Amino acid sequence: MTKIKDICNFLDSYAPPALQEGYDNATLITGNPKDELTAVLVTLDCTEEIVEEAIQTGCNLIVAHHPIVFKGLKSFTGKNYVERTIINAIKNDIAIYACHTNLDNINTGVNKKICDVLGLVNAKILAPKNDTLKKLTVFVPKENTDKLLNALNNAGAGQIGNYKNCSFITEGTGTFEPNENASPHIGEKNKLEKVTENRIEVILPAYTEGDILNAMKQNHPYEEVAYYLQTIDNKNQDIGSGMIGELKEEMNTKDFFNYLKINMNLSTFKHTKVTKQKIKKVAVCGGSGSFLLRNAISKNADIFISSDFKYHEFFDAENKIIIADIGHYESEVFTKDLFSEIISKKFPNIAVRLSKANTNPIVYS
Repeated sequence: MTKIKDICNFLDSYAPPALQEGYDNATLITGNPKDELTAVLVTLDCTEEIVEEAIQTGCNLIVAHHPIVFKGLKSFTGKNYVERTIINAIKNDIAIYACHTNLDNINTGVNKKICDVLGLVNAKILAPKNDTLKKLTVFVPKENTDKLLNALNNAGAGQIGNYKNCSFITEGTGTFEPNENASPHIGEKNKLEKVTENRIEVILPAYTEGDILNAMKQNHPYEEVAYYLQTIDNKNQDIGSGMIGELKEEMNTKDFFNYLKINMNLSTFKHTKVTKQKIKKVAVCGGSGSFLLRNAISKNADIFISSDFKYHEFFDAENKIIIADIGHYESEVFTKDLFSEIISKKFPNIAVRLSKANTNPIVYS
C-alpha cells in the first residue's frame, strides 16, 4: 500500500529540499502524508484548474514544480487564487507537493531535462555552487576500516562527480588513556594505549551530514569517536544553476532556431541579434536565468536559452552570445515529463497522470 509520504520521501531523496533557495517552499504544502495514495497528477503550476483536474481524475496527490504558497498565509477566505486553490485542495483531501529550486539545482533535474529535449551531450552544471560540501576525517582501528568506510559510503559520502566510494586513507598510531568511567573497546582503564589506526578522509554533501555522522557512530568500535568535520570551499560540480552542453553536430543558427521551436514546442521566442552563424555549445536555464548570462559567456556558449530577461539585460550579451528568451512556462513545461518518468520508474504500479491543463498565464496573440 503506497502512501502519499512514500512519493514525497522519494522526491526528497531525488532532489533534497536542503538544496532549495532561501525564498523557496519546496515541501508538502497540503495533505496528510499518511493517507493512502490513489494516483498522482504532475504539473508545472498548481492552480484552481489543476485541483479540479485532480478531483476529476481521481488523483489525491498533485506534484508541482512551482509552489502554490511561497509565504505564510494569514487568512483563508478565498480572496485570491492562492487561497481558493488551497481551500479546494483541503476540502477534497488532495495533497499538494512542490519540488522547485531543489530540482533546478541538481544535475538530473529541470535543466538536464531541457538538455535531453534538445539532444545536448556532455551536459554539465553551468554555475556550480560552493559551501555545499564538507570533509569528514575520522580515525579508526585498522581492522575496522572497511566496515566503517562501507557504512560512510552507503550513507552518501565519497561521491565525486562520476566516481563513488572515494576516500583517502593513511596509517598511523592513535594514543588514548581511558579513565575510571570509560568502557573501552580496546585497552584498560588508567593505562595509556597505543593502537594502529587508519585516518579516513571523505567528501560529503553538507545536507547528508546527519546521516553520515549517525552511520559513523553506529559502525565505529570506539565509545568516543575521534573525528572532525570541515566545510570546504570546493565548488560542487553536481549542484548548481543552469547547465551547458553541446549539440552532437554543429548547426547553422537559422536551422537551430527552427530546431529549438520544434523541440521546445514554441510558436515564437525573443532573441538578440544573430552574432553567431553556427551553434555548437548551448547553455540553458529553466525559468528566470538572466543571472547566469556571465557564466554562459565565460563558458564560451554560442547561445543561452532561458527566460524572463528584462529589456536592458539583452544589451549585456554584447555580441558575445545569443540570448534566446523562450518564456518561463515554455522553458520548464517538460518538468512534468521529468516528474512522470522518475516517479513511474520508482513506483511502476502507481498511476501517474500528466496534467492536460495549460497553466501558462501569458497568452500570445
